[in-house]
Amino acid sequence: MTDYYAALGVPKTATADDIKRAFRRLASQHHPDKGGDTQKFQAIQQAYATLGDEQKRAEYDNPRPQFSGFSGFQGTPGGVNINDIFGQMFGQQFGQQHQHPRRSHVRMTLWIKLLDVATGGKRTVSLGTQAGVSAVEIEIPLGIMDGDNVQYEGIGPGGSDLVVQFRISPDQTWQRDGLNLTQEVRIDIWNLILGGDLTIDTLTGKTLSTTVPARTQPGTVLRLKAQGLRDRAGRTGDIFVRVQTFLPQNIPPEIIDAIQKHQE
Repeated sequence: MTDYYAALGVPKTATADDIKRAFRRLASQHHPDKGGDTQKFQAIQQAYATLGDEQKRAEYDNPRPQFSGFSGFQGTPGGVNINDIFGQMFGQQFGQQHQHPRRSHVRMTLWIKLLDVATGGKRTVSLGTQAGVSAVEIEIPLGIMDGDNVQYEGIGPGGSDLVVQFRISPDQTWQRDGLNLTQEVRIDIWNLILGGDLTIDTLTGKTLSTTVPARTQPGTVLRLKAQGLRDRAGRTGDIFVRVQTFLPQNIPPEIIDAIQKHQE
């Protein structure tokens, strides 16, 4: 079994915060975009996907014993085969009624950006094999959720299935809720008082326009319907813009005088 603690360079007594800090440090150090080793980066991701989840970590620390079921219970002393006994009772060989060949599978964790969720598309990933490292191409599903597992049949080493767990990196601008996206926008106080036009750029670079009504209160949320993320079923979320404000550094004296007179 792979030593995930060693992969992150932490002891088994490490706290959740220790594990998170170690992952961030190593992920930054070995990220392929920064010239890091892809296979090392994926090993770090896989280790964090297990140790960063409380339930998965508990299962990893205390693995359940593996049993072979009835596969080894083919015969009894004296040459009597238990499958023959059940075959006489039920008219067929016991244990073969619902047997189907099973392909083996390999698992990996793949970190993607929110932009990848919005656009989908193909991604080449590296898999370790006995012969070295092989590259395979997978399709990122539109609207994939953080933590979702997707199975790609027959593309793993030796024709095995590849099971990919998708993890989504936090975005600096957008917050995600299902297929909905929310962004906080700061505009000057005069636009809140008088109203005006507001333009924002989406994840994919599309420019959208909306109107800020006059006398809008800070914290008001504006909705742009059907402009959010889209999934494979064709469902589309919304974009929400939370409006905040700031005071300009240079306020004309006549405006200050008018405000003071209004308060008198």
